[in-house]
Amino acid sequence: MIARLLVGLLLFSAVVCFAFAIATGQARWRRMGLVIMKWTLIAALAFFAVLILERLALLL
Repeated sequence: MIARLLVGLLLFSAVVCFAFAIATGQARWRRMGLVIMKWTLIAALAFFAVLILERLALLL
């Protein structure tokens, strides 16, 4: 539950950064949004990998 909330908040912050980039035209906000998005996807993939490994451990 906490991991899903964290991923959701990180995705929301990336969208806010992209909105600031569009509004201000500064590349800084776009870069920050991309970095947040990248690390959010890495964290989400790691979270789901742990869930899959848990399920596999139960099957063995």
